[in-house]
Amino acid sequence: MTDLTYWTNVTSPLGPLLLTADPDGRLTSLSVPGQKGGRTVHDDWRHDPGPFRPAGEQLAAYFAGELKEFHLPWRCEGTAFRERVWAALDSVPYGATTSYGEIAARVGASRMAVRAVGGAIGANPLLIVRPCHRVIGADGTLTGYAAGLDRKITLLTLEGSL
Repeated sequence: MTDLTYWTNVTSPLGPLLLTADPDGRLTSLSVPGQKGGRTVHDDWRHDPGPFRPAGEQLAAYFAGELKEFHLPWRCEGTAFRERVWAALDSVPYGATTSYGEIAARVGASRMAVRAVGGAIGANPLLIVRPCHRVIGADGTLTGYAAGLDRKITLLTLEGSL
């Protein structure tokens, strides 16, 4: 099996979205230009919009306010801790927010581990699809977002959380 990566760009209200997928068509990342830790296209990647049609359709429906939950095959690899945090993100429903401390509690981490939880959330490779934008400060402040606070505000406004 080859390590081939497919990629395409999808337009959105946040700017162009870079999507990558593995040879089986599973989404492996979704990022935006200027994103902290975001991906950039490599020379050995294959540009092919075909594997991304379902993702593009679901993202368009999401941005139109018609989709509240994504149903896409994806493959993201991280440490066991990061994968637990990412799974906790998946349980935060559309239109709701949660805090870093609440995510820490969901994954069985101590209050002292909130910074590590923030690092795992910041390393989320699937912006929007895995809703890291729904995590806010315990006092309700909008804190860090790898894609920038302006984009976080756009997403939370779209979902009716702001």
